[in-house]
Amino acid sequence: MAAVILKALSMVLVIAVAYTFKRCGVLGEGSKDAVSKLVMYLTLPAAIITSFDSYERDDSLLILAILGFGFNLFFYLVGCLVSCRGKREDKVFSTLNYPGYNIGSFTLPFVQNFLGALGVVTTCMFDMGNSVMCTGGSFALTAALFGAEDEKVTLKDFFKKLFSSVPFDVYLGLLVMSQVGLKFPKTLLTLMAPAAAANGFMAMVMLGLMFEIKFKKAYFWTAIKTLGSRYLLMAVLALLCWHFLPLALEQRQVLVVVLFSPMSALSPVFTDKCGGDSGLSGFLSSLSIILSVIIMTALIGILGIL
Repeated sequence: MAAVILKALSMVLVIAVAYTFKRCGVLGEGSKDAVSKLVMYLTLPAAIITSFDSYERDDSLLILAILGFGFNLFFYLVGCLVSCRGKREDKVFSTLNYPGYNIGSFTLPFVQNFLGALGVVTTCMFDMGNSVMCTGGSFALTAALFGAEDEKVTLKDFFKKLFSSVPFDVYLGLLVMSQVGLKFPKTLLTLMAPAAAANGFMAMVMLGLMFEIKFKKAYFWTAIKTLGSRYLLMAVLALLCWHFLPLALEQRQVLVVVLFSPMSALSPVFTDKCGGDSGLSGFLSSLSIILSVIIMTALIGILGIL
């Protein structure tokens, strides 16, 4: 357990150092965009591709993609229910902040650091379904139901947002390749290895640069209600997956950990576009990173995955 905690602390330390550098001016405002682009366009795709090299076609894993989409849809409906009697702003906030998992920039590097290639592949398959809602699906639904402030959302816009997500495109391409028995040449994988190895570090730097907690008293009860109910429901889903999902033990262990991922990093952006409280959304997103680090680290130790 000590080794697990030490690994988790090493990741938290990188986030803390990057955040401190931002606050002290060592890393300027433009650093966040530069690091984000490096992660999304280079290190994250490289990590996904190299991890999938050991993946053998297993159609049973497609259930993870279905679950990634289904659980997002479930939390979207939860958001609708808890805000059904509220104002328009409440409905916008709930439907955009209950669903969505921050897989690419948090959970995937976390799993990569702890659980190796099998953990990454399992996480990627779940994220394929998650991405459908996370990168534009929830926003499109909310904009259609409650209206967006400055953007009319069409089906074309939805698919454009979805396929402009580089990680999603990589997942889809690798899934197709696995179905027809194609793999990347070993030489190319060797060239990608340094970028793949750097993904965990770069992603934590990115989170540190994005991290911002601006607390207001008015946020307190909303934070308890939203995050409390979200994590409680995730615990119920995790128990159901653990006991009833027809997957290997190792895959169920990874899925249980993944289900406690933080809120989507895109939630504040989409909340703002629909006229919701983006400040509150950003506060919850940052707070959920802290909670998820604690819960996911504890689960890795309890489940004895290492």
